[in-house]
Amino acid sequence: MRVLIACEYSGRVRDAFIRVGHDAMSCDIIATDTPGPHHHGDVLEIIDDNWDLLIGFPPCTHLSASGARWFADKRRDGRQQSGIDFFMLLANAPINKIVLENPIGVMSTHYRKPDQIIQPWQYGHGETKATCLWLKGVNPLQPTNIVEGREPRMWKLPPSVDRAKIRSQTYQGIADAMANQWG
Repeated sequence: MRVLIACEYSGRVRDAFIRVGHDAMSCDIIATDTPGPHHHGDVLEIIDDNWDLLIGFPPCTHLSASGARWFADKRRDGRQQSGIDFFMLLANAPINKIVLENPIGVMSTHYRKPDQIIQPWQYGHGETKATCLWLKGVNPLQPTNIVEGREPRMWKLPPSVDRAKIRSQTYQGIADAMANQWG
C-alpha cells in the first residue's frame, strides 16, 4: 500500500508501515527527525498523489479542549477556523482509507464524534492521553498490550522549546498497532 502520514515529523508511524512492507511517506512543514521518505512541505502539495491510506495528525493547538480558555480569542482572530478547515481538508481528501487523530476538542462538534478514543496504556505505554480517531474505510484499532501504571505524564512536562513537539509524538506501540492492523 502507498501510505501518507500527514503532519508527522518523527517518522514513527511512517517507519512502522515501512517495517511491515509498505511504501510509506511522512509529510510535515518541519523536517523529519528520523531519516526516511519525508516530504518537507505542505501536505496539500502531495495529497492527490494516489495514496491508498492517509493517516493524519492535524495540529491540535487551536482545536484541543485543553486550550478551551483561549477559544474566544481563537474564534475571533480565525485561528480556530483555520485549524478546523485544515482538518476538514484532510477528512475530505480523495483517498479511500483515512484516519485522523486529534485530542478531545472541537472537531466532535464541528465535524462529528470520533469513531473511537484510544489510550497509550492499551498499547504498552503506562500513560493516559485520550486520543480521538476518526476513521474512513478502516476498522477501529484494537488494543495490543494493556498495561498498568496509568499516569497522565504528558501534561506534566515542564516548559521547554521542545514541549509541544514531545507531546505530539505518537507512542511507538500505537504506531506499530496502526501498521500491523491497517497495513
